[in-house]
Amino acid sequence: MKFYRLWFQVGTKLACNPSLVAFEPINEPPCNDADDATEINKLNTIFLQAINDAGGFNSQRVVTLVGGGEDSIKTSEWFEAPSGFSNPYAIQFHYYSPYDFIFSAWYVALHKLQNVLLIFYRGKTIWGSDADKATVLSDLQLLRGNFTNVPIVLGEYDASPTNTEPAARWKYVDYLIRNALGLDVSCILWDNGLDHLDRDTGTWRDPNSISMITKSTASTQNSLPDSTEDSSTTTQWSSASLFHEYGTQVVAQSLPFLFNGNTLSLISDSTGSILQSGTDYSVSSSGITLTASYLSKHLSPATSPGVIADLTLKFSGGESSPIIQIVQWKTPTLSSTSAVASSVSGADLSIPITWGGLTTVAAVKAVTTSGVYLVDDFTVYLGPLQQARTVSFYLQVASEKD
Repeated sequence: MKFYRLWFQVGTKLACNPSLVAFEPINEPPCNDADDATEINKLNTIFLQAINDAGGFNSQRVVTLVGGGEDSIKTSEWFEAPSGFSNPYAIQFHYYSPYDFIFSAWYVALHKLQNVLLIFYRGKTIWGSDADKATVLSDLQLLRGNFTNVPIVLGEYDASPTNTEPAARWKYVDYLIRNALGLDVSCILWDNGLDHLDRDTGTWRDPNSISMITKSTASTQNSLPDSTEDSSTTTQWSSASLFHEYGTQVVAQSLPFLFNGNTLSLISDSTGSILQSGTDYSVSSSGITLTASYLSKHLSPATSPGVIADLTLKFSGGESSPIIQIVQWKTPTLSSTSAVASSVSGADLSIPITWGGLTTVAAVKAVTTSGVYLVDDFTVYLGPLQQARTVSFYLQVASEKD
């Protein structure tokens, strides 16, 4: 009854608004089994009954209906459309898979150490293998295959520039968008102001992702930097950054690239200057090489660590214009090997570190001097880059009675 009354009030208030105002009955309703799904199907019916009873334009209003958790698998299996209503509708689902890549968090572990509660978030920074792509495509095809003649809306998805590796992110965005469009699935990007759009400056944090999202079609062939795809490897690399080690001589460096049928048109630097082919860089079938003479304009053995310059790449086709960072790096240093957590609940633990290049940590190996993992022992069965790793953690000081 409360659900009916809520939507009756909304329908009454907005009864005269046109289809520019669409309704969604409930966001990501929890669903563990078929019984839960049956209740969610009932909620869709109650929702439609309520807005239709409210009158006005509501009998013609466009709505999106939801399945269990707005999950593609659960929706595919258990969603049943209400009958007896004239409203044009679409099925809405949300997609944040693989969770460990999108959120850099596949598990949250609680650990009590004396009177401090440690909450660990862990994940990975690799995406793009054949298995990764097959999973995404299978999830999309399952939903479309079960609802062949119904509009489908991917109402939330994200690969945030604040917590995903750029080359892996661009490969993910490219693959997801093109295959969703190929299955006639409309896509709406999730953004809370902390991910894509900087609300203070009104600028996009990752224009390359936005360009691929807004301009690509199912047949678009985007050129992309390559990166690690094998989770069993002990090292990780990415062509979205060019790293030069502090204290070493500057040499030519090559960046593997996925041209996907396009050719490189131009490279421009942070000042807008155009690099000269043959002098500043060369191109082969496998990638792009920046010459030592060009890199020496930005780098030297003594250049202070950090992001030194950005290079923007343009191609003959596609909508991708990736930005490659030139980074001078050296090993970060600790001014102290110990730190004390504040007694204030929710306060940060300040780690006395001086960065030596990029200031964003992909992951930290949390292990005691005796070799005991601070995170779960079962991570030993994961890839080397995930074993005992934590990408972030909170510390909450508990009372002694806890």
